[in-house]
Amino acid sequence: MMLNDYFAPQPTSATELPDPVPLLRSLTQGALEVLAGVREVDQLARWFSEDAFRALVTRANLSARARSARGTAPTRPSFRILSIRHAAPADGVVEAAIVVAGPGRTRAVAIRLEGLDGRWRATSLAVL
Repeated sequence: MMLNDYFAPQPTSATELPDPVPLLRSLTQGALEVLAGVREVDQLARWFSEDAFRALVTRANLSARARSARGTAPTRPSFRILSIRHAAPADGVVEAAIVVAGPGRTRAVAIRLEGLDGRWRATSLAVL
């Protein structure tokens, strides 16, 4: 066994984890606020895997550049979560689709949570 194996996240069974719905709701709100420029992406770091966090940072930077090019200031998004649908394709894994209604359009957010080191962590997030 290599030294890195000792520090790799350890899978956690869903029976040892809390209901994922409150976290799905919070991550959706947090991600939309990050993309709108009103929340620091670092505030969500502890809830994301390294790869998923890097993807969110990249998307947030692109959103910030787009706002800058248009000359618009960040504004708090107003939205309602219409539905949260989730399924467990494997023990310790939750895949969810969250439908969010904003003033201009309705969007979907897809999140994959995995139980790692005794807590849920988002390993994938897509805002569609």
